[in-house]
Amino acid sequence: MAEAPRGILSGIRVLDFSRMLSGPYCTMMLADHGAEVIKIESPDGDTSRGNGPWRADDEGRDWAGYFVSLNRSKKSIVLDLKDAAAEAQIRALVRSSHVLVENFRPGVMERLGLGYEELVKENPALVYATIRGFGDPRSGESPYAQWPSYDVVAQAMGGLMSMTGADRDHPMKTGPGIGDVFAGMMLAFAIVSAVRHAERTGKGQFVDIGMYDAMLSLCERLVYLYDMEGKVAEPAGNGHPLLAPFGLFPAADGWVSIGVVDDAFWRELARIMARPDLAADTRLATKPGRRAHAPEVNEAVSAWTRRHSKAELTALLGGRLPFGPVNDARDILADPHVAARSMIAEVPHAEAGRRGWRVAANPIHFGLTPAPAPSTPPRLGEHNDMLAVQDAKPTT
Repeated sequence: MAEAPRGILSGIRVLDFSRMLSGPYCTMMLADHGAEVIKIESPDGDTSRGNGPWRADDEGRDWAGYFVSLNRSKKSIVLDLKDAAAEAQIRALVRSSHVLVENFRPGVMERLGLGYEELVKENPALVYATIRGFGDPRSGESPYAQWPSYDVVAQAMGGLMSMTGADRDHPMKTGPGIGDVFAGMMLAFAIVSAVRHAERTGKGQFVDIGMYDAMLSLCERLVYLYDMEGKVAEPAGNGHPLLAPFGLFPAADGWVSIGVVDDAFWRELARIMARPDLAADTRLATKPGRRAHAPEVNEAVSAWTRRHSKAELTALLGGRLPFGPVNDARDILADPHVAARSMIAEVPHAEAGRRGWRVAANPIHFGLTPAPAPSTPPRLGEHNDMLAVQDAKPTT
C-alpha cells in the first residue's frame, strides 16, 4: 500500500495562539500542507467554536462550520495564559517548535512573559509571526496600534470599500472576509520564507503583518492612479474604470462576467453579437477608445446579453474570450471544474459513522509533494496529553 502523503511542510511544528479568522486561516494553509499545527486555546476555546453555523444533526452544537473549515488537521491544547504555570509549559513547547503565530493586540504576549524577546531565548530559531489590525510597533508604531480591528475595519481603512460599491456615496464591503483572509495568506508566505532562512542560518525572527497594510497592498491601484493621474479611485460598480466592456452584464436568468482587454477580443465579441457595425467603428477599435465611450459600449453589450440565458451565453462565449457566469454555491458544487481540481475537501467527522463536512479545499497543488487529506478538527483540549511530554518532537 502506498504511503499517504505527508505534505511539503511535514516536520514543521507551529504553535497557534490565534483566534477567529486571520491567524487560523494562515495556520490552516500550513496544516493543509503537512505542518503540525497546535492550537493553544483558552478554557473557553477559540471564539469561532461558537459562531456557527451548525448542522441540524449537531444537537450539542459542537461543530460550528466557521471552526471546522479553518481548523481541520490541527491539534488543540487548552492553557489558561493567565495561570503562572502556563508560561513554563509554553516555553517547553517553544523549544521543540519552529513557528509561533498570534493575533493579539500589541503588548498582550509581553505582559504574559511570552513576547518574542523572551521566547527566542528558549529557541533562537523560532519564527514568531503576528497579525495585528495596524501592525506591531517593532516594525513601525501606528497611531492606531492599540485599536481593536476586525475584517470590516481593515476593508474600510485600507481602501477596499472606497473602491467597491455602486458609487462613491455607497461604499460596500466584500462578502468574504478579505481583510482577514488576505492578511492570513500573506503571513503564511512570510512564515515559510522565514523558516527557510532559519534553516539556513539557525536564526529565527519576528514577522509582522498589519491588516490595514495588507489591504493597502491589495488595493495597489488606488496608489498609482492617484500618483499618475491625480485621481481618487472610486467604486466602479460592476464595471472597470479603465476598460470596457469589462465587468458584469445581465443575462435573462442572472449575470455573467465579460473581460475584454485585447482589441482582438473586442472584434470577436462583436462578431458573436452579430454587430459588424461595432467592429467597424474606429472610435471603439482600441482600449483608449472604448474607455472614452464606455457607457455606449457597455449598453450595447448589455442589450445583447440580457436576451440570452447564462447557459446560452456560456455556449456562445465560453473559450472564445474572457467570460464566466456568476456562480452561487449550487453552481460551484455542480461545476465539473471544481470536481476536476478537487476544490471541495471532505473533512471526516470525529464520531465514527457520521457524515463528515465539505469545505473549500486549499488551492495550492505541488507536483511532487501532494497535500495530505484533511483530518478531523480537534475537540477543545483534545491533545492536552502533549503537555506531559515536555520535549516532544514535531510530527514528521
